[in-house]
Amino acid sequence: MDKVKVGVIGTGSMGSSHINNSLNLPNVEVTAVCDIDPKAMEKFNDRPNIKQFTCPDKFFAEADIDAVVIATPHFFHHTYAIRALDAGKHVLVEKPIAVHKNLAKQMVEAAARHPELKFSAMFNQRTIEAHKKIKDLIDSGELGKIQRINWTITNWFRSQAYYDSGDWRASWRGEGGGVLLNQCPHQLDLFQWFFGLPKKLRAFAYFGKYHNIEVEDEVNAFMEYENGTTAIFTASTAEAPGTNRLEIACDRGRLVYEDGKISFIRTVTTVSEHTAKTDKRFGIPDVWNIEIPAESFCPTQHKNIFINFFDAIQNNAPLIAPAIEGIRALELGNAMLLSAWQDATVEFPIDSDAFESKLNELIATSRYEKKVQVVSNEGFDKSF
Repeated sequence: MDKVKVGVIGTGSMGSSHINNSLNLPNVEVTAVCDIDPKAMEKFNDRPNIKQFTCPDKFFAEADIDAVVIATPHFFHHTYAIRALDAGKHVLVEKPIAVHKNLAKQMVEAAARHPELKFSAMFNQRTIEAHKKIKDLIDSGELGKIQRINWTITNWFRSQAYYDSGDWRASWRGEGGGVLLNQCPHQLDLFQWFFGLPKKLRAFAYFGKYHNIEVEDEVNAFMEYENGTTAIFTASTAEAPGTNRLEIACDRGRLVYEDGKISFIRTVTTVSEHTAKTDKRFGIPDVWNIEIPAESFCPTQHKNIFINFFDAIQNNAPLIAPAIEGIRALELGNAMLLSAWQDATVEFPIDSDAFESKLNELIATSRYEKKVQVVSNEGFDKSF
Protein backbone atom coordinates (compact mmCIF):
# COMPACT_ATOMS: atom_id res chain seq x y z
CA MET A 1 0.00 0.00 0.00
CA ASP A 2 1.22 3.52 -0.81
CA LYS A 3 -0.35 5.02 2.31
CA VAL A 4 -1.59 3.45 5.53
CA LYS A 5 -5.13 4.61 6.30
CA VAL A 6 -5.39 5.32 10.02
CA GLY A 7 -8.28 5.81 12.40
CA VAL A 8 -7.77 7.26 15.89
CA ILE A 9 -10.18 6.46 18.70
CA GLY A 10 -9.97 8.93 21.56
CA THR A 11 -9.26 12.53 20.56
CA GLY A 12 -8.22 14.03 23.87
CA SER A 13 -4.77 15.55 24.36
CA MET A 14 -2.78 12.41 23.50
CA GLY A 15 -5.08 11.32 20.70
CA SER A 16 -4.93 14.76 19.08
CA SER A 17 -1.14 14.75 19.39
CA HIS A 18 -0.99 11.35 17.70
CA ILE A 19 -3.23 12.58 14.89
CA ASN A 20 -0.96 15.56 14.30
CA ASN A 21 2.10 13.29 14.24
CA SER A 22 0.41 11.01 11.71
CA LEU A 23 -0.70 13.90 9.50
CA ASN A 24 2.95 14.87 9.05
CA LEU A 25 4.03 11.48 7.74
CA PRO A 26 4.10 11.06 3.93
CA ASN A 27 3.09 7.39 4.00
CA VAL A 28 0.07 7.88 6.28
CA GLU A 29 -3.46 9.16 5.75
CA VAL A 30 -5.72 9.84 8.72
CA THR A 31 -9.18 8.93 7.44
CA ALA A 32 -11.27 8.63 10.61
CA VAL A 33 -11.50 9.74 14.22
CA CYS A 34 -13.84 8.60 16.97
CA ASP A 35 -14.84 10.18 20.26
CA ILE A 36 -18.14 9.94 22.09
CA ASP A 37 -17.96 13.70 22.71
CA PRO A 38 -18.52 15.51 19.36
CA LYS A 39 -16.91 18.67 20.73
CA ALA A 40 -13.63 16.81 21.15
CA MET A 41 -13.51 16.36 17.37
CA GLU A 42 -14.42 19.93 16.38
CA LYS A 43 -10.74 20.68 15.84
CA PHE A 44 -10.95 18.44 12.76
CA ASN A 45 -13.98 20.11 11.21
CA ASP A 46 -11.76 21.81 8.63
CA ARG A 47 -10.55 18.42 7.38
CA PRO A 48 -13.47 16.91 5.45
CA ASN A 49 -11.34 13.91 4.46
CA ILE A 50 -11.33 12.80 8.13
CA LYS A 51 -14.66 11.15 8.90
CA GLN A 52 -15.91 11.66 12.44
CA PHE A 53 -17.65 9.00 14.52
CA THR A 54 -19.25 9.27 17.94
CA CYS A 55 -20.13 5.57 18.10
CA PRO A 56 -17.28 3.07 18.42
CA ASP A 57 -19.44 0.36 16.81
CA LYS A 58 -19.90 2.46 13.67
CA PHE A 59 -16.23 3.43 13.71
CA PHE A 60 -15.11 -0.19 13.58
CA ALA A 61 -17.82 -1.17 11.09
CA GLU A 62 -17.67 1.76 8.67
CA ALA A 63 -14.34 3.58 8.88
CA ASP A 64 -12.05 3.16 5.85
CA ILE A 65 -8.91 2.25 7.79
CA ASP A 66 -5.99 -0.17 7.77
CA ALA A 67 -4.83 0.62 11.31
CA VAL A 68 -6.26 1.87 14.60
CA VAL A 69 -4.55 4.11 17.15
CA ILE A 70 -6.10 3.80 20.63
CA ALA A 71 -5.85 6.80 22.96
CA THR A 72 -8.88 6.31 25.22
CA PRO A 73 -9.01 6.01 29.04
CA HIS A 74 -7.24 2.90 30.28
CA PHE A 75 -10.22 0.59 30.70
CA PHE A 76 -10.92 0.73 26.96
CA HIS A 77 -7.45 -0.13 25.72
CA HIS A 78 -7.87 -3.89 25.74
CA THR A 79 -11.46 -3.77 24.47
CA TYR A 80 -10.74 -1.68 21.41
CA ALA A 81 -7.42 -3.40 20.69
CA ILE A 82 -9.14 -6.79 20.56
CA ARG A 83 -11.98 -5.41 18.42
CA ALA A 84 -9.52 -3.86 16.00
CA LEU A 85 -7.38 -6.98 15.71
CA ASP A 86 -10.41 -9.19 15.17
CA ALA A 87 -11.57 -6.71 12.50
CA GLY A 88 -8.29 -7.21 10.65
CA LYS A 89 -6.71 -3.87 11.61
CA HIS A 90 -3.17 -3.17 12.73
CA VAL A 91 -3.09 -1.63 16.22
CA LEU A 92 -1.04 0.94 18.10
CA VAL A 93 -2.22 1.29 21.69
CA GLU A 94 -1.34 3.93 24.27
CA LYS A 95 0.26 2.92 27.55
CA PRO A 96 -0.65 1.05 29.63
CA ILE A 97 -1.80 -1.66 27.25
CA ALA A 98 -4.49 -2.64 29.79
CA VAL A 99 -5.47 -2.06 33.41
CA HIS A 100 -4.41 -5.48 34.67
CA LYS A 101 -2.72 -8.66 33.53
CA ASN A 102 -5.85 -10.72 32.87
CA LEU A 103 -7.07 -8.13 30.36
CA ALA A 104 -3.62 -7.99 28.79
CA LYS A 105 -3.68 -11.77 28.37
CA GLN A 106 -6.85 -11.41 26.31
CA MET A 107 -5.01 -8.97 24.05
CA VAL A 108 -2.09 -11.37 23.66
CA GLU A 109 -4.52 -14.12 22.68
CA ALA A 110 -6.14 -11.82 20.11
CA ALA A 111 -2.74 -10.96 18.65
CA ALA A 112 -1.93 -14.66 18.40
CA ARG A 113 -5.10 -15.17 16.35
CA HIS A 114 -3.84 -12.57 13.87
CA PRO A 115 -0.07 -12.98 13.43
CA GLU A 116 -0.28 -11.12 10.13
CA LEU A 117 -1.18 -7.88 11.93
CA LYS A 118 1.21 -5.45 13.62
CA PHE A 119 0.45 -4.74 17.26
CA SER A 120 2.55 -2.01 18.84
CA ALA A 121 2.49 -0.04 22.10
CA MET A 122 3.37 3.60 22.71
CA PHE A 123 6.50 2.87 24.71
CA ASN A 124 8.19 5.86 23.14
CA GLN A 125 10.96 6.11 25.73
CA ARG A 126 12.59 3.07 24.17
CA THR A 127 13.63 5.41 21.32
CA ILE A 128 15.62 7.78 23.57
CA GLU A 129 19.34 7.37 22.88
CA ALA A 130 20.34 7.26 26.56
CA HIS A 131 17.91 4.43 27.23
CA LYS A 132 19.14 2.50 24.20
CA LYS A 133 22.72 2.97 25.38
CA ILE A 134 21.93 1.61 28.86
CA LYS A 135 20.19 -1.37 27.27
CA ASP A 136 23.26 -2.02 25.10
CA LEU A 137 25.64 -1.78 28.06
CA ILE A 138 23.58 -4.34 29.99
CA ASP A 139 23.02 -6.76 27.10
CA SER A 140 26.64 -6.62 25.92
CA GLY A 141 27.92 -7.74 29.31
CA GLU A 142 29.98 -4.57 29.73
CA LEU A 143 28.59 -4.09 33.26
CA GLY A 144 29.17 -7.68 34.29
CA LYS A 145 26.78 -9.27 36.76
CA ILE A 146 24.34 -6.73 38.17
CA GLN A 147 24.30 -6.76 41.96
CA ARG A 148 21.81 -4.04 42.86
CA ILE A 149 19.40 -1.68 41.08
CA ASN A 150 17.87 1.47 42.51
CA TRP A 151 15.48 3.56 40.44
CA THR A 152 13.93 6.62 42.06
CA ILE A 153 11.43 8.25 39.72
CA THR A 154 9.63 11.05 41.52
CA ASN A 155 9.65 13.87 38.96
CA TRP A 156 6.01 13.13 38.11
CA PHE A 157 4.65 15.98 40.23
CA ARG A 158 0.90 16.41 39.81
CA SER A 159 -1.30 18.99 41.53
CA GLN A 160 -4.84 18.49 42.76
CA ALA A 161 -5.97 20.52 39.74
CA TYR A 162 -4.49 17.85 37.49
CA TYR A 163 -6.49 15.11 39.18
CA ASP A 164 -9.63 17.25 39.11
CA SER A 165 -9.27 17.94 35.38
CA GLY A 166 -11.17 14.82 34.34
CA ASP A 167 -13.76 12.73 36.14
CA TRP A 168 -12.06 9.52 35.02
CA ARG A 169 -8.79 10.46 36.74
CA ALA A 170 -7.55 9.20 40.10
CA SER A 171 -10.32 6.67 40.74
CA TRP A 172 -10.40 2.89 40.63
CA ARG A 173 -13.50 3.07 38.44
CA GLY A 174 -12.21 5.54 35.92
CA GLU A 175 -8.47 4.92 35.79
CA GLY A 176 -7.78 1.64 37.55
CA GLY A 177 -4.72 2.93 39.35
CA GLY A 178 -2.51 5.92 40.06
CA VAL A 179 1.18 6.65 39.59
CA LEU A 180 1.95 3.05 38.56
CA LEU A 181 -0.70 2.91 35.86
CA ASN A 182 -0.66 6.49 34.62
CA GLN A 183 2.77 8.04 35.07
CA CYS A 184 5.15 5.09 35.46
CA PRO A 185 4.30 2.64 32.66
CA HIS A 186 7.28 3.98 30.72
CA GLN A 187 9.70 3.35 33.59
CA LEU A 188 8.12 -0.03 34.34
CA ASP A 189 8.57 -0.94 30.68
CA LEU A 190 12.17 0.25 30.69
CA PHE A 191 12.79 -1.57 33.98
CA GLN A 192 11.68 -4.94 32.62
CA TRP A 193 13.34 -4.17 29.23
CA PHE A 194 16.65 -3.59 30.99
CA PHE A 195 16.51 -6.19 33.76
CA GLY A 196 13.63 -8.60 33.16
CA LEU A 197 11.07 -9.52 35.81
CA PRO A 198 12.13 -10.40 39.36
CA LYS A 199 11.43 -13.62 41.21
CA LYS A 200 9.54 -11.91 44.02
CA LEU A 201 8.58 -8.45 45.23
CA ARG A 202 7.48 -6.64 48.38
CA ALA A 203 5.90 -3.22 48.01
CA PHE A 204 4.31 -0.51 50.11
CA ALA A 205 1.81 1.79 48.39
CA TYR A 206 0.09 4.86 49.79
CA PHE A 207 -3.35 5.80 48.51
CA GLY A 208 -4.33 9.45 48.50
CA LYS A 209 -1.43 10.25 50.80
CA TYR A 210 -0.81 13.69 49.33
CA HIS A 211 -3.88 14.33 47.14
CA ASN A 212 -7.63 14.01 47.40
CA ILE A 213 -7.66 10.82 45.34
CA GLU A 214 -8.31 7.16 46.04
CA VAL A 215 -5.47 5.62 44.02
CA GLU A 216 -1.78 5.40 44.84
CA ASP A 217 0.39 8.53 44.74
CA GLU A 218 3.50 6.97 46.31
CA VAL A 219 5.01 3.50 45.97
CA ASN A 220 8.18 1.85 47.29
CA ALA A 221 9.07 -1.67 46.15
CA PHE A 222 11.88 -4.14 46.90
CA MET A 223 12.60 -6.93 44.41
CA GLU A 224 14.74 -10.07 44.32
CA TYR A 225 15.90 -11.82 41.17
CA GLU A 226 16.64 -15.49 40.61
CA ASN A 227 20.39 -14.77 40.26
CA GLY A 228 20.57 -12.80 43.51
CA THR A 229 20.26 -9.30 42.07
CA THR A 230 18.15 -6.98 44.24
CA ALA A 231 16.27 -3.86 43.21
CA ILE A 232 14.41 -0.92 44.71
CA PHE A 233 11.82 1.09 42.80
CA THR A 234 10.32 4.30 44.16
CA ALA A 235 7.68 6.48 42.51
CA SER A 236 5.62 9.48 43.60
CA THR A 237 3.51 12.30 42.17
CA ALA A 238 3.96 14.54 45.22
CA GLU A 239 7.63 15.48 45.30
CA ALA A 240 8.82 18.85 44.01
CA PRO A 241 11.39 19.01 42.72
CA GLY A 242 11.42 15.29 42.13
CA THR A 243 14.25 13.21 40.75
CA ASN A 244 14.87 10.58 38.12
CA ARG A 245 17.91 8.58 39.16
CA LEU A 246 18.80 5.06 38.04
CA GLU A 247 21.78 3.48 39.80
CA ILE A 248 23.17 0.09 38.83
CA ALA A 249 25.83 -1.50 41.05
CA CYS A 250 27.60 -4.19 39.05
CA ASP A 251 30.74 -6.32 38.88
CA ARG A 252 32.46 -3.62 36.81
CA GLY A 253 31.61 -0.73 39.12
CA ARG A 254 28.61 1.59 39.17
CA LEU A 255 26.48 3.17 36.44
CA VAL A 256 24.31 6.18 37.22
CA TYR A 257 21.75 7.79 34.94
CA GLU A 258 20.60 11.14 36.32
CA ASP A 259 19.92 14.63 34.97
CA GLY A 260 20.11 13.27 31.45
CA LYS A 261 23.69 11.99 31.86
CA ILE A 262 25.15 8.48 32.01
CA SER A 263 28.14 8.17 34.35
CA PHE A 264 30.07 4.90 34.63
CA ILE A 265 32.63 4.46 37.39
CA ARG A 266 34.29 1.39 35.89
CA THR A 267 36.64 -0.81 37.89
CA VAL A 268 39.89 -1.79 36.17
CA THR A 269 39.41 -5.35 37.40
CA THR A 270 36.07 -6.88 38.31
CA VAL A 271 34.85 -6.42 41.83
CA SER A 272 34.49 -10.18 42.30
CA GLU A 273 38.07 -10.84 41.20
CA HIS A 274 39.44 -8.06 43.40
CA THR A 275 37.43 -9.31 46.38
CA ALA A 276 38.81 -12.82 46.00
CA LYS A 277 42.46 -12.01 45.26
CA THR A 278 43.46 -8.75 46.97
CA ASP A 279 45.52 -8.82 50.15
CA LYS A 280 44.13 -5.42 51.12
CA ARG A 281 41.39 -5.41 53.72
CA PHE A 282 39.68 -2.18 52.65
CA GLY A 283 40.96 -0.86 49.34
CA ILE A 284 38.69 -0.99 46.30
CA PRO A 285 39.90 -1.68 42.74
CA ASP A 286 41.30 1.18 40.69
CA VAL A 287 38.54 2.89 38.70
CA TRP A 288 38.00 4.94 35.55
CA ASN A 289 35.45 7.74 35.65
CA ILE A 290 33.64 7.61 32.32
CA GLU A 291 31.01 9.97 31.00
CA ILE A 292 29.02 8.15 28.31
CA PRO A 293 27.57 10.47 25.66
CA ALA A 294 23.93 9.82 24.80
CA GLU A 295 21.02 12.16 24.19
CA SER A 296 18.43 11.97 26.96
CA PHE A 297 15.86 14.20 25.29
CA CYS A 298 14.09 13.25 22.10
CA PRO A 299 11.36 15.63 20.91
CA THR A 300 10.28 13.11 18.26
CA GLN A 301 10.03 10.07 20.53
CA HIS A 302 6.28 9.61 19.95
CA LYS A 303 6.69 10.22 16.25
CA ASN A 304 9.50 7.66 16.14
CA ILE A 305 7.10 4.98 17.35
CA PHE A 306 4.63 5.97 14.63
CA ILE A 307 7.32 5.87 11.94
CA ASN A 308 8.35 2.40 13.12
CA PHE A 309 4.74 1.18 13.33
CA PHE A 310 3.91 2.21 9.77
CA ASP A 311 7.27 0.91 8.51
CA ALA A 312 6.39 -2.43 10.08
CA ILE A 313 3.03 -2.44 8.29
CA GLN A 314 4.48 -1.53 4.91
CA ASN A 315 7.94 -3.14 5.02
CA ASN A 316 7.74 -5.70 7.84
CA ALA A 317 10.28 -3.77 9.93
CA PRO A 318 10.73 -5.15 13.47
CA LEU A 319 8.67 -3.28 16.05
CA ILE A 320 10.52 -1.20 18.60
CA ALA A 321 7.78 -1.77 21.20
CA PRO A 322 5.66 -4.87 20.52
CA ALA A 323 2.46 -4.50 22.53
CA ILE A 324 2.63 -8.07 23.80
CA GLU A 325 5.75 -7.05 25.78
CA GLY A 326 3.54 -4.57 27.63
CA ILE A 327 2.13 -7.42 29.70
CA ARG A 328 5.45 -7.64 31.57
CA ALA A 329 5.51 -3.98 32.56
CA LEU A 330 1.86 -4.24 33.54
CA GLU A 331 2.52 -7.32 35.68
CA LEU A 332 5.34 -5.50 37.46
CA GLY A 333 3.03 -2.62 38.39
CA ASN A 334 0.19 -4.99 39.30
CA ALA A 335 2.57 -6.90 41.56
CA MET A 336 3.40 -3.75 43.52
CA LEU A 337 -0.25 -2.99 44.17
CA LEU A 338 -1.09 -6.62 44.97
CA SER A 339 1.76 -6.79 47.47
CA ALA A 340 0.57 -3.59 49.15
CA TRP A 341 -3.05 -4.78 49.23
CA GLN A 342 -2.11 -8.16 50.69
CA ASP A 343 0.62 -6.74 52.95
CA ALA A 344 2.82 -9.60 51.77
CA THR A 345 5.56 -10.63 49.37
CA VAL A 346 4.27 -11.76 45.97
CA GLU A 347 6.00 -14.08 43.53
CA PHE A 348 6.09 -14.05 39.74
CA PRO A 349 4.03 -14.86 37.84
CA ILE A 350 1.54 -13.06 40.05
CA ASP A 351 -1.93 -14.30 40.93
CA SER A 352 -3.70 -12.20 38.31
CA ASP A 353 -7.12 -13.46 39.41
CA ALA A 354 -6.48 -12.16 42.94
CA PHE A 355 -5.48 -8.78 41.51
CA GLU A 356 -8.60 -8.56 39.34
CA SER A 357 -10.84 -9.59 42.23
CA LYS A 358 -9.40 -6.93 44.55
CA LEU A 359 -9.64 -4.22 41.88
CA ASN A 360 -13.27 -5.11 41.21
CA GLU A 361 -13.94 -4.95 44.94
CA LEU A 362 -12.42 -1.47 45.14
CA ILE A 363 -14.50 -0.33 42.18
CA ALA A 364 -17.70 -1.72 43.68
CA THR A 365 -17.12 -0.23 47.13
CA SER A 366 -15.67 3.11 46.05
CA ARG A 367 -16.87 6.13 48.02
CA TYR A 368 -14.62 8.55 46.21
CA GLU A 369 -16.33 11.94 46.35
CA LYS A 370 -15.50 12.83 42.75
CA LYS A 371 -17.88 10.24 41.37
CA VAL A 372 -17.51 8.85 37.88
CA GLN A 373 -19.74 6.51 35.98
CA VAL A 374 -18.97 2.83 36.31
CA VAL A 375 -16.83 1.96 33.32
CA SER A 376 -18.15 -0.67 30.96
CA ASN A 377 -17.25 -1.81 27.49
CA GLU A 378 -20.32 -0.10 26.10
CA GLY A 379 -19.58 3.55 26.66
CA PHE A 380 -18.20 6.34 28.77
CA ASP A 381 -19.80 9.52 29.98
CA LYS A 382 -17.06 11.93 28.92
CA SER A 383 -14.71 12.52 26.04
CA PHE A 384 -11.84 10.11 25.66
